Amino acid sequence: MRIGLLTEGGYPYATGEARLWCDRLVRGLPQHEFELYALSRSAEQEERGRVVLPEHVTRVWTAPLWAPADDGRTFSRRERRRFADCFKDLVRGICADEAEPFAAGLYGLAELAREQGCLDGALRSEAAVRAVEAACRAPGARRSVQRAQVADLLEFTDALEQLLRPLSLDWYEDLREVDVCHAASGGVAALPGLLAKRFFGVPLLVTEYGVRLRAHYLERAGADAAPGLPGGGADGPRLVVRALLAAFHVRLACEIYARADLLVAGNAHARRWQERCGATRDRMRTVYPGMEADRFAAVGEDPDRGDPDTLVWVGRVEPAKDLIGLLHAFAEVRKAVPDTRLRIFATAAVPGYLADCRSLAAQLFPDEAADAVTAGENPVTFEEIGGPEAPTPADAWGCGRVAVLSSVIEGFPITLAEAMLCGRATVSTDVGAVCEVIGGTGLVVPPRNPRALADACLSLLNDPERARRLGAAARARALELFTVEQNVAAFRDAYLWLLARGPGRADPAVPFEHPPEARIPGHWTSPAWAPNPEAAV
Repeated sequence: MRIGLLTEGGYPYATGEARLWCDRLVRGLPQHEFELYALSRSAEQEERGRVVLPEHVTRVWTAPLWAPADDGRTFSRRERRRFADCFKDLVRGICADEAEPFAAGLYGLAELAREQGCLDGALRSEAAVRAVEAACRAPGARRSVQRAQVADLLEFTDALEQLLRPLSLDWYEDLREVDVCHAASGGVAALPGLLAKRFFGVPLLVTEYGVRLRAHYLERAGADAAPGLPGGGADGPRLVVRALLAAFHVRLACEIYARADLLVAGNAHARRWQERCGATRDRMRTVYPGMEADRFAAVGEDPDRGDPDTLVWVGRVEPAKDLIGLLHAFAEVRKAVPDTRLRIFATAAVPGYLADCRSLAAQLFPDEAADAVTAGENPVTFEEIGGPEAPTPADAWGCGRVAVLSSVIEGFPITLAEAMLCGRATVSTDVGAVCEVIGGTGLVVPPRNPRALADACLSLLNDPERARRLGAAARARALELFTVEQNVAAFRDAYLWLLARGPGRADPAVPFEHPPEARIPGHWTSPAWAPNPEAAV
């Protein structure tokens, strides 16, 4: 089977979980051929290079979302009129939150790009800006966009041009030959697959471990108007741009969910987002992320490893993880159990927030910190994964018996699944998919409640046997649900299900024009094994 894999900012560039699950999927299905279509988000990402791809990745196409692109093509008067009509429909659908005009404009622009070439110049033109302005002022437009000023229109038009760049790529012409088109995320990454389905009927599978629409809201949440500028504050122009971009992402997500043959969510939390945007349950499946359980086997199979009086936190140090609340909770824990330690292992960090956390720890434990200088110990330590005591996440979790997650915002908690594979008892806040992941094998408390977090930690510290039982149950659950093997098997079944549904393509001009035996799968037909024409003469 030939799979066209679409990514945005992930495989084969990124080094985080967005790359890892795609890499595990591709390597876990060597019997299939993969064609990779990757959108990059920045020059730095491309400069870091790509991972080494396996042999059954037969083709790699890449395109940037960040670099200006223009093929110099100028449209005729008729083409400009056609572009204007399609673009007006698109922005009307965005500003008035209407599905039909948005879809008509999106596919109309795609057909124009397919016939005439790159749209980037037209999308940055004055006519495009005026079309957005007219849509914002038109009757029925959302109140949040009616106050748009010139600066808002220019910023939104520039952002929209970047988001619509996949329309100008001819990837869907290559995707017409694949058996299944698999978008590794929603949003603009799925656009080539959406067009391949529209033009050629290629089955489309969309996977979202982090819902792209939710990620957009989180990314834009801190984009406030600069103080002192005209129109700044709560009603500043930045809010208008945010409203326009949010409306675009909502309409695009709804169109993708409506057209995809199969939607795969990484958890029930992601499924709820998809259902709110119109996805139907008959086309939805849940496939949990797959992790390499062998990396955590040494720690997980040794329940007595680690200090029973140590709490362990692992993750990216950022405000969403609420380490400030965790430090306040630990202060309450220390009052009840003075020998308890908290070890914080950072996989990455926001520098300013990390400094704030260090400062707060010094304020909360001044006497202990002073004594720690002579005793060689500190009640709160900030360390990095890769250090001498914790070269891997498994080693970090193995430093204690109780794992803590204090987040106020979370999607699928990867670090929590790691702690479960390590057989650690867990204390977590009730956010995102935490309860779904834990499944009764750990303690869950409300977010932003240091007192409740402290009480839960104390209950496990004071009852080591209960912590041991919960840790064993957590490991058993993780081995059943969160391994690479179950993840790869689920996608293999999904591919076969899509193929077994029969041809979803448009009616061919010639029946059986491309019979299955027309192309023999395998790599022996590569140039290295191709017969030498001269030798046959």
